[in-house]
Amino acid sequence: MKKSNITFRAANNNDCEQIKLLVYNVLNEYKLVPEPSGTDSDLNDVEQNYFKCGGIFEVLIDENGEIYGTVGLFPIDEKTIELRKMYFKKELRGLGFGKITLKRMILTAKSLGYSQVYLETASVLTEAIGLYEKFGFNPTSEGMHTERCDRAYVLDISTVF
Repeated sequence: MKKSNITFRAANNNDCEQIKLLVYNVLNEYKLVPEPSGTDSDLNDVEQNYFKCGGIFEVLIDENGEIYGTVGLFPIDEKTIELRKMYFKKELRGLGFGKITLKRMILTAKSLGYSQVYLETASVLTEAIGLYEKFGFNPTSEGMHTERCDRAYVLDISTVF
């Protein structure tokens, strides 16, 4: 897998089945349970659940259009946006796409006028947690609306980048 072969594009509802397959496979890999009727129901209609409320949802694709990663931003209130569904196929992990994607989302959140990024994660996702902490995300006890997640983080982006 070459970095130069991977690009970002806005997702659309034609991508939903591929997105769900990727997300559910990663969750299963880490022994986390997908919730198609619960916390993962947003993936049934990314256009409605992200774009129509002012958020974004992107996929990372190769030159053939195959989806290798996902990431979303979902507005919570006027100052906070939530990072959601940042998942990558195994082939993409360890190549720097987590850093690239997270920086891209932070800059996007900032350009949209938000002052903080919130996220929830699970303790078993140690690589992701290390990345979030390296970027300056701080643990918070606020939020925590997803059952499979046992950690929440927030980053004040008003002073970064």
